[in-house]
Amino acid sequence: MDRPHHKFWPERLPRSITVPATSLWHNLATNAERFPQKTATVFFGRETRYAELAAQVEALAGRLHALGVGKGDRVILDMQNCPQLVIAHFAILRANAVVVPVNPMNRAEELKHYITDPDAKVAITTGDLAAELAKASNSLPAEQRLAHLVVTQFTDAFDADVEGDEAPSPAWRDWLLTRHPLPELEGGSVTSWSDALSAGHPAPVHTVGANDMALLPYTSGTTGLPKGCIHHHSSINHNAFAGQLWGLASSEVVVLAVVPMFHITGVVSMMHTTILAGGSLVIMPRWDREVAGRLISRRKVTSWTNIPTMVIDLMGSPNFASFDLSSLSYIGGGGAAMPQAVAQRLFEQYGLRYLEGYGLTETAAPSHANPFEHPKQQCLGIPYLSTDARVVDPDTLAEMPVGESGEIIMRGPEVFEGYWKRPDATEAAFVEFEGRRYFRSGDMGRMDEDGYFFITDRLKRMINASGFKVWPAEVELLMFRHPAIQEACVISMKDAYRGESVKAVVVLRPTHQNTTEQEIIDWCRENMAVYKIPRAVQFVDALPKSGSGKVMWRLLQEAEARNTA
Repeated sequence: MDRPHHKFWPERLPRSITVPATSLWHNLATNAERFPQKTATVFFGRETRYAELAAQVEALAGRLHALGVGKGDRVILDMQNCPQLVIAHFAILRANAVVVPVNPMNRAEELKHYITDPDAKVAITTGDLAAELAKASNSLPAEQRLAHLVVTQFTDAFDADVEGDEAPSPAWRDWLLTRHPLPELEGGSVTSWSDALSAGHPAPVHTVGANDMALLPYTSGTTGLPKGCIHHHSSINHNAFAGQLWGLASSEVVVLAVVPMFHITGVVSMMHTTILAGGSLVIMPRWDREVAGRLISRRKVTSWTNIPTMVIDLMGSPNFASFDLSSLSYIGGGGAAMPQAVAQRLFEQYGLRYLEGYGLTETAAPSHANPFEHPKQQCLGIPYLSTDARVVDPDTLAEMPVGESGEIIMRGPEVFEGYWKRPDATEAAFVEFEGRRYFRSGDMGRMDEDGYFFITDRLKRMINASGFKVWPAEVELLMFRHPAIQEACVISMKDAYRGESVKAVVVLRPTHQNTTEQEIIDWCRENMAVYKIPRAVQFVDALPKSGSGKVMWRLLQEAEARNTA
């Protein structure tokens, strides 16, 4: 059945594609044969060829197999962007296991959940994060701890004396050049990266395919701890193949890989799509506008997936005029709307249209995207290849008329299988619509007369800080562990740069009335990822509650909005 957006569908593309029967490892293995001497990754001037990348993946997969990693086992991957992340990610898949990508900003208190919930026994990390991961494991009961930890140092992947346009930011040098001692893992072993790759263990026979689990990324929600999203090789492969077609990605694509590759967008739209195409990943471990500008210029980057704040920051550099962005043919992203004035400046100066998209961890990144040929600004785009999306009344599930707001629901081969160990949450996440199973996004939106989708509100209680999703319930659970906090309610506050930031409204225990705002913030800094930390703490005598005793967070949010206004 034709949908309104089909009249704007790119003529060069089919409306749906066939999902491969092969695994994600097959994509790298194929290009190692096709393009053995082609650059796969670049990291501060050091290039890794496809044949070398595949050989390192095979070596690490052999080591993982020797450590007891078998088919379907979950392996934690806790790293900032670096070539070792790409190697480890594909090694886990090569060993028939499942990647559990973890945000490297998480602290020990948060990391415990990522060890115990997926029943992980092996983790791979960098030296700067290893102590925190070991601390999390060592604090658990013996039967729940990690059994093995593989640790790499950043300088395993680049030359410390690199200079010039591809050198690290001066602010990063201590962080990147320090070779951290290996931590103690109670009841387990710790292996260095070089020892793991040189151990000489053969990789196991590769037996997984489209219908086996490949990825278990975690997403939070309105209640409780983060939930694992079960993705098979098929859902990730669909969006990798679709992304290659949609983004016109050939083997000559050069991608600035700065979006974190623990995040579903970085994993799928950047890493897997580029490796599938046989392109090159120019890897940045963190955002720095000067480094980004130099790398785009030096490496002739053709594709840059980002969050809008990165573009705004780059264009605000005093050195912006000296950067050469002429090689870029694609620039786009999501997580937050791109301000129209910035998008217009990109178009006027470089002829680049900023292409926004939309997706969730549950949909393997994009479920919607703007077509090159007919983009709209501050718009989610149209449903992706093989995807159907509707706007429905969240209560009755009746489809909403054009232009009216409702909940966005979607179905397609990129949609996840369900939540790990959470059949209740899985059941609640799907609805039957017109006889088919659709995923409920939890986002309110509308569809215009052309079939393009726009966000209007959220059903889920969530804070969007520079594209990072902060779930208030998760932050509250962590804050309740502070000895001075009797009750806490987390809301959003306006932030000129980040869009939104976290604010905590706190009731102190009678015994801790002298606790200060800074003490609370400092404690949060020790116990949670930096993007979750409250930027402000407001002390109150009591939180507003309903007759059933639930905290009425909307009243606090509305009061914050009035105060801001």
